[in-house]
Amino acid sequence: MKKFIAALLVGAMCVSLAACGSKKADDTADTTAAETTESTDAADGEFTTVADGVLTVGTNATFPPYEYKDGDDIVGIDADIAQALAEKLGLKMEMIDMEFGALITAIQSGKVDVALAGMTATEDRKQNVDFTDSYATGVQVIIVKEGSDIASVDDLANDKIIGVQEGTTGHLYCSDDYGEDHVIAYTSGATAIQALLQDKVDCVVIDQQPAKEFVEANEGLKILDSEYTVENYAVAVSKDNPALTEALNKAMQELKDDGTIQGILDKYIKAE
Repeated sequence: MKKFIAALLVGAMCVSLAACGSKKADDTADTTAAETTESTDAADGEFTTVADGVLTVGTNATFPPYEYKDGDDIVGIDADIAQALAEKLGLKMEMIDMEFGALITAIQSGKVDVALAGMTATEDRKQNVDFTDSYATGVQVIIVKEGSDIASVDDLANDKIIGVQEGTTGHLYCSDDYGEDHVIAYTSGATAIQALLQDKVDCVVIDQQPAKEFVEANEGLKILDSEYTVENYAVAVSKDNPALTEALNKAMQELKDDGTIQGILDKYIKAE
């Protein structure tokens, strides 16, 4: 009987050891498979995001109709385009409001994946971030008070003080063209407009679409007929994530081809 029990114990031990050996082998195989999958994903150039399953988008919600607040929600052209792009990539979209001048740093530090904020793909910015293909054309215009002696771009050279939004192309171009002593940068376009109304500046240079909104909301202002400059808006992306730029470009083209981008632009910018 003891021999029989001993035999059973030995058999049980063998089965147990075999099972343990099988588990270890399976774990090794699973780990190897996982490593292989990760390597394949990396080799395929799949993009990464700050948060799994989410496209985190930085913006500056003081720039209607591209981005502005409706209650607690950020709405506008860029918000709608960001949502459409995220859906194309199979991601949720989260938009974070911040100062315009902080957007590129936020991309570089990994706080956000991209920035959609009516941002022009200038050569200076390309030193720090990559850009997608353009999704909209912007025009920088000049806002003055009714009765101003500024009638065209040429008049800005006559020792005028120009109000701009900090970090925008209007800020960059005006500083280059007329010197920083003749430019005052404000944290938002609305603040620059208030400075104009209070005679702290002689004019404001800003994108045409928010300019229309500001002039409509503030009596006694007008937009000059002459344009300051024409530029293209694009999505800013980290230089460390070229696969995301590629994926966004593909999604952007599909949204252009099916009319989604134009539909969003037409929703917010009415034909004159």
